[in-house]
Amino acid sequence: MEHPQPPPHQHDALDQRLTDLEIKASFTEDLVDHLNQIIIRQQQQIDALAREVSQLRQQSGADSGVPAFRSLRDELPPHY
Repeated sequence: MEHPQPPPHQHDALDQRLTDLEIKASFTEDLVDHLNQIIIRQQQQIDALAREVSQLRQQSGADSGVPAFRSLRDELPPHY
């Protein structure tokens, strides 16, 4: 049993919809690739900053007998 063929104008509309979806899929793939590259760069920056913080903690704790981190709430503002 054969399936009936759609009228020519419906066939053109389906072709156009398919083409539009393929274009959108292509742009979406490009966007995902671009966003992945951004995430990779940001993770590298986060890793570098984490190493810096770790080094600063070690330096700060080694250079003085004061605890490495103090809350700014514990310090008096300069006008007191």
